[in-house]
Amino acid sequence: MPPPDDRVLVVGGGVAGLVIARRLALAGRAVSVLEATDRLGGTLAPTTLAGSELDAGAESFATRGGGVATLLAELGLDGDVVAPEPATAWVQRARGGAVPLPASGLLGIPADLRDVDVVNALGAQGTARAQRDESLGPEVGADAVTLGELVVARMGEAVLERLVAPVVRGVYSREAHELTVEEASSTLRSALAEHGTLAAAVRSVRDAAPAGALVAGIRGGMFRLAASLVAECERLGVELETGATVDAVAPDSLIVTGTRRAGEVVLTASRPGAAPGRAVTLVTLVLEAAELDDAPRGSGLLVASGSVVLARALTHLTAKWRWVADALPGRHAVRLSYDAPPTDPVAAARADASVLFGLDLPEPLEATVRTWTRPAPDVLGFAGPHAGEAVAGTGLASVIPHAERVAQTLIDSRLDPGRERMTP
Repeated sequence: MPPPDDRVLVVGGGVAGLVIARRLALAGRAVSVLEATDRLGGTLAPTTLAGSELDAGAESFATRGGGVATLLAELGLDGDVVAPEPATAWVQRARGGAVPLPASGLLGIPADLRDVDVVNALGAQGTARAQRDESLGPEVGADAVTLGELVVARMGEAVLERLVAPVVRGVYSREAHELTVEEASSTLRSALAEHGTLAAAVRSVRDAAPAGALVAGIRGGMFRLAASLVAECERLGVELETGATVDAVAPDSLIVTGTRRAGEVVLTASRPGAAPGRAVTLVTLVLEAAELDDAPRGSGLLVASGSVVLARALTHLTAKWRWVADALPGRHAVRLSYDAPPTDPVAAARADASVLFGLDLPEPLEATVRTWTRPAPDVLGFAGPHAGEAVAGTGLASVIPHAERVAQTLIDSRLDPGRERMTP
C-alpha cells in the first residue's frame, strides 16, 4: 500500500476529475477523488421523463480535436456515437421573429454574405454593412482581442447582435465580447491574415475541419460517458468519495471536514471560498403536440438579447436526436435554458416555447428543472495543478484533452522528479 503522501487527491468528481483519476490509476498511481455533492459526473447526469432516461445536462459534444472521441473509444462507447439529425438551427431575433441560422458559418459568423438566410436575418441595412467586409483591408480587426470586437470591426453590429451573440451565448454561456478570438477558433486570426476577409477566413476554417458533424452525442445519453468513467475508476481501485466537503487546499494536502489529508492535490472544482460561477437552469418538457412533428424550428433556436422570451436557447431534442425520438414515440421533448431561473420554470418554459415555435403548445405531460453552476475562473491561492472548465474552457472538447494533459504532466513528473510541474 503506497504511503498517504504518495496518493493523488483529486478535488472534484466531474468529468475532468474522473479523467485524471483514471489516467493516473492506469499509470499505477494511488488516487482518491473527493466530490462535494452526492453524485459523480458533473453536468453529465440523467433525468427520467416519460419512463425514459434523458440528459439533464450536456447532451452533445464538439467533435473538434478528436479528444472526446478518443476517450469514448477507450471506454468502448465509440459504437454509440451518433450525429444529430440534419435539421438546421434557428435564431430568434430581438425584433422580427425567428429565422433560420445560416448553415455555412462559424459561431454565427456568415461564410456567405449573400446567402438568403443571412439577408433575412440581418435585413437590408445590416447586410450592406456586413458586406463591407469584402472591401476592408486585412488589417481591420487584426488586433481584436475578443470575437465580438472582430465581428463588429469586420461585419458590424447587426451580425454580432442577431447572429453571433445568440450562438456564443448558447454554446459558451458567455458574451461574444468575453470570448477571445483564440478561444473561438485557434486558426481564425491567421486565416483572416491569409485570406483578407472574415467571410473567407470562416470558409477556410470550415473547409479545414474534418468531414462530419461539428457536434455529436451518445445514443442513450451523454451521461453514459460519466457512468463509464466511474465504472473504470472503480475497476482500477480509485477511491471515490462523495459528500466530501473540502475546506482548504494546498499542493501537498487538503482539509476535509477538519481533517488533514496528505497527498499530491489536483484541483478540478472551484477553489474553496471562491465566488460562485454563472448558473444555468435547464427546463425539459415532454409534450404531446402533433404540430411539432415537422420540426418547425429545426433542431432548435438560439435567442438574441432583447427578445420577448426569457430563455436564451431552445433545443428540440426529439428533432435533433433520433434516439430521443425513438425513446418517446408520439411525443416531443424540448429543452430551454435560462441564465436565471424563472419564478415558475415550467410555466415560463411552456410560454417561451410557444413563442419560439409560433404555436400554442399544450401543458407538458412531464417536466424537469435542473440548475447547474459553472465554476468561476478563480485559481488564486492554490499553486498546484488545475483542470476543469474554469481553466480549460467550456465543453468536453476543451475539458477532456486538458485533463489528459494535466494527468500526463503528473505521470511524467513522477518518472522525472526533477522536472518542473506546470499546469498545461
